[in-house]
Amino acid sequence: MTRIWTIIGVANVARSVTWYQSLLGLPKTAPAHDDFGRIVAEDGTVLLCLHEWGAHEHPPLTSPDHATPGNGLLLFFWVDDFDAALPRARSLASRLDEEPHVNPNTGASEFSLRDPDGYYVTISAPEQG
Repeated sequence: MTRIWTIIGVANVARSVTWYQSLLGLPKTAPAHDDFGRIVAEDGTVLLCLHEWGAHEHPPLTSPDHATPGNGLLLFFWVDDFDAALPRARSLASRLDEEPHVNPNTGASEFSLRDPDGYYVTISAPEQG
């Protein structure tokens, strides 16, 4: 079995864990450490890891001042509860970067917003065909 753990640098791990759990409708759990947390699906699949900027001296995670957070990265979540995810997203962001629409490439409904650290996050419904 092979799995990928996407890790992003964040300013406040606890805040980001709460934000992603709220967006994705996951049970609230505290991060295991002050400087590292995981967003885990109900089946145990790790969806995303959150690492505090500057902790442990990992070269690409030293500081958001060295590059724009999220440059070249799109966090894309395919969710079964798209209609419920939309009001959760609206409660977390002052505005959506993309309002709900059908993606002509996939035929699926989606919307996009920014997380607290500026990462671009897209929520998509299952494909329609």
